[in-house]
Order: sequence, then C-alpha cells, then structure tokens
Amino acid sequence: MILPDPEQLLDQLYSQLKPRIHDDITLVGIYTGGIWLMEKLLQRLQADFDRDIPHGKLNTAMYRDDYARRGMKTAAQPTHIPFDVTDKHIILIDDIFYTGRTTRAAINELFDYGRPASVQLAVLINRGGAELPIRPDMVGAELPLQAHQAFELSMNTLGRLSLSVIESTPSANHGADVDV
Repeated sequence: MILPDPEQLLDQLYSQLKPRIHDDITLVGIYTGGIWLMEKLLQRLQADFDRDIPHGKLNTAMYRDDYARRGMKTAAQPTHIPFDVTDKHIILIDDIFYTGRTTRAAINELFDYGRPASVQLAVLINRGGAELPIRPDMVGAELPLQAHQAFELSMNTLGRLSLSVIESTPSANHGADVDV
C-alpha cells in the first residue's frame, strides 16, 4: 500500500477546518497524534485569523470502555482544558478514526467540563470500522485497513509527520492505532 504524505493530508484537513472557524470555536486535540495535528493547524489558523484560538488537550485513557485491556498509554500527559466549554463550539482533533471509542471517550470527558453548544470531529485519516454511531465531520483521507493492521503516525525531531502501517494480531489491535 502506498501511503499519502500526512503533511498533505493535513493541508486537506486545514481547508475543511478553516471555513468553520468563528468567535465561539475552540480546538481540542486528543493525545498524542491529535495534539500534534492541532498544534500544526493552530499555527496556520492563528496566522490566517490574526488572533489566538482557544485550545485544549484531552487524555481519554481513563474514559475509555477498554481501559482495563489497554491501560494508560499517555499517563504523563494530563488533560488540560483552560477555558469553560459551556456553550462553546468544539472541534475535536484526532489522528486516526477507527471504532469511534476514542471519540466517545473524548465527548464523555468534555461533558465533565461543561455542556458544549456543539462538538465536531476532525481526523487526519478515517480507516473504516466504526462500531459506534460516530463519524468524523472533517477528514484528510479515507484509507481503509484490515482489522489486523494499524496506522502508525510519528513525528520526527524537526516536527515532520510520517505514516506507516504495522501488522498485529486482531485482538491486540482492536480499537487502537498507534502514535510514536
């Protein structure tokens, strides 16, 4: 499988995100890949709109329904929401959409901080396989994978994103893609 350049997918995601930016919009990245994407998108958006855009970071590990099996992979990165989410229009940003479980966990956590006016989902890749009635609103690319495969998004020391596919046993990878 020839994989697209994630930096180009980010450009496509940016073009979908930019028209949705208004005064009540906030961005929330999901650890780890979603944070990388959010930070790159924020640089461009804040330059284009010449203002700060409120943003936060979510660690959904404790809110996942498969916590007992997955554990806490991102324990060192706590959730940080430095604004009141009540009546805000929130755009959640994640790297890979698969089953919808991470998104469900993120929404549950957001509602612990208040009641947003709306929540939209922006992802770099929708790999197919949703198990919940949740779908991304903005997508860089639709790239289906087999259940025994996972995308691995990584960022080098210069901040450049790269994408690969890893093979695993279906039970070990159920509901998870990998950030390194």
